[in-house]
Amino acid sequence: MARIPVMQAVVEVLKSEGVDTVFGCPGAAILPLYKAMEQDGTIEHLIVRHEEGATHMADGWSRTTGNVGVAIGTSGPAGTNMITGLYTAQADSVPILCVTGQAATSELHQEAFQAVDIVAVAAPVTKWAVQVKEAAQAPWIFREAFRIARSGRPGPVLIDLPIDVQKQEIEWDHTIDAPLPVTRPEPHPARVARALDMLLAAERPLLLAGGGVILAEAHEELLALAEHLNVPIQATLMGKGAIDEDHPLYAGMTGIQTSQRYGNASFLESDLVVALGARFGDRHTGDLATYRGDRKFVHVDVEPTQIGKVFGPDLGVVSDVKAFLRALLALARTRTGPRPDNAWTARTRELKATLLRREDFDTVPVKAPRVFKEINEFYGPDAYFVTAIGLYQIWSGQHQKAHRPRHYQVCGQAGPLGWEIPAAIGVKKALKHSDPAAEVVGIVGDYSFQFLVEELAVGAQYDVPFVLIMLNNEYLGLIRMAEDHGGYDMAYEVDIHYDTVGSDNVKIMEAYGCSGTRVTEPGRIRESLEWARKEAERTSRPVLVEIMIEREGDTANGTSIAAVREYEEVP
Repeated sequence: MARIPVMQAVVEVLKSEGVDTVFGCPGAAILPLYKAMEQDGTIEHLIVRHEEGATHMADGWSRTTGNVGVAIGTSGPAGTNMITGLYTAQADSVPILCVTGQAATSELHQEAFQAVDIVAVAAPVTKWAVQVKEAAQAPWIFREAFRIARSGRPGPVLIDLPIDVQKQEIEWDHTIDAPLPVTRPEPHPARVARALDMLLAAERPLLLAGGGVILAEAHEELLALAEHLNVPIQATLMGKGAIDEDHPLYAGMTGIQTSQRYGNASFLESDLVVALGARFGDRHTGDLATYRGDRKFVHVDVEPTQIGKVFGPDLGVVSDVKAFLRALLALARTRTGPRPDNAWTARTRELKATLLRREDFDTVPVKAPRVFKEINEFYGPDAYFVTAIGLYQIWSGQHQKAHRPRHYQVCGQAGPLGWEIPAAIGVKKALKHSDPAAEVVGIVGDYSFQFLVEELAVGAQYDVPFVLIMLNNEYLGLIRMAEDHGGYDMAYEVDIHYDTVGSDNVKIMEAYGCSGTRVTEPGRIRESLEWARKEAERTSRPVLVEIMIEREGDTANGTSIAAVREYEEVP
């Protein structure tokens, strides 16, 4: 075999793994890799303003494509800046690869400049963190990193590259190389049969679509099974988009924050829940005694250690969700024909039609639910949305409709402030070949907007158009805690805020070469969204629609799915 620079081999591996875009910030300790990418010329690279931004861009790219997103940084603080992004990806089961430069191996024990043990730092928030010590191992380590990131419960990996290793040559022939296979666990037939027995015996069953349904590309199988057995479907926050929320079998979202009233009501009346790729997160379950009740649970997950982590189900099934649904549907078709409408499906439709939250407010200042009413009516089912953390995430979960898998991206578990701008860039770049005209929309709050706002410059520099819809209540933070204490509810409210009246987020956009407009009346929201759509297309840059909402608006929330407190009047 011919001898080639080891970083050239790494670039060939990246390309064959389906990577066409990477996000990063060059520095001395990672320049050999950058040189190899420059000489190859086929992988697009976006220079970020902060390494955390690179990880969130790779995250958004991965959530949209289903492939492994790649972020690159140099040594020392570049790697430590990536930790938040790695944690975010780990929490939400997103496969990304972070590549860091490193000081020469001979200097690692000498406290050399920007030499940090990034492998040890990253280990708790990755599936695998490794340093390449021998150049000949580099292509194989990259292959294994992609395999690990994709296999089982997907997640992040980190590869650390000492500068002296990057400069070496190795024997490598990319024409006889290929990605390592990823195996998907198949369900044990006896457990599939038991799950079907439980479904057919239940009077009020629900299928609960977690994020694993989307990760496994199992949405078609989910709907086919639901329609064959006539079983309603609910979604968790991470599963939002697994089924069109306008579908007659969609029965809402259960939870104590991101929830729908009819979702909680349907769940409380159910007698069996088949949870598919769901973690039973605390914001979904709330008080476990109420959540579990007298109903039975089947828990299907690709990761064995997830089963029984929160509570022991009546039946656990270790399987790829897609494989399980296929097996269950095949068996169901041998046992029963398509089942007709029944009292339970009629009941969930009745709850969906009646237990709603009001959105048609015409008051000034604008109420947040009105914003999401306008979003639902203005954007079509093919638009892509990203949203991060805070009251606006909760409002989005409660009011915003999702219609397609991978079209509603939310950092659900870690919730880093500032995620939306870089994630939106990653989503838009992920669509450059498959759907370049697709609309990408970020939902952001005035506080989160301040974090990683510098990544707007990346959108402007590389012509990445998207729309940011900001819900601005002029608070820099709001913490609300409620806990069950001594048999009664105690609510603690701590307002941490500074008056930001007079701050001009539109001028911030202009400072980064973008544009924006401010809305103070509900009647102007629609025309502002129309303007933003045209402006983003005209300029090929990010555009802001800043909507001034009521300063002390709150969300429906609680400690139990049976006791969610509504903050607005409901129909």
